[in-house]
Amino acid sequence: MLVLFISRLTHLIKKVPRYDILSKKTLKVDEKYYLTDHGFRQATGFPIAKDIEKVLENIVYIELISRGYEVKVGKVKDKEINFIAKKEKDLSYYQISYKIRDEKIRENIFEVYNSIEDNFPKYVLSMDHSNFSQDGVIHKNIIDFLLEDEGVK
Repeated sequence: MLVLFISRLTHLIKKVPRYDILSKKTLKVDEKYYLTDHGFRQATGFPIAKDIEKVLENIVYIELISRGYEVKVGKVKDKEINFIAKKEKDLSYYQISYKIRDEKIRENIFEVYNSIEDNFPKYVLSMDHSNFSQDGVIHKNIIDFLLEDEGVK
C-alpha cells in the first residue's frame, strides 16, 4: 500500500534539479519541488494570495513542461534564476515575479541576468501589463505568455 501511495505521489510532485550556470554543472543539493496540478495546492487549503509568487512560478513550470521543455532551476553565484528551459538546441531563462512596478523589485529581478554572458533569450514574467524590457531581457505579462502559441516567444 505504501509503495502505491509513493508511486502516485511522484506523479503529483516533480523534483527539479538546480543547475549552476557559471560552472555548467547540475548540483546534487537544493532541488526544488513543483506540483503537477496546481489544484492540489488549493484543495489542501494553502492560500493562494499569501504565496502568489510561488503559485505563479508553479504555473509557469507546468506550462514549460507541457510545451516539452526540460526544466532546471538556475543558480548564478548566490542568486537564483527560476527556470532554465531547454528543448533540443533551444535554451531560455525565466524569472517570475508577481509585480515589478517598484524600481527596487525590478532591479533585483533583472540583476541576476547580468552574470550570464550567453545570448540565449532571457525573460521576466509578471502580472504587470507595462513593458519593462531592458538590456536585452524581455518582459512579458504572464497571462500573455501562457496564451501564446508554443512556437512564438
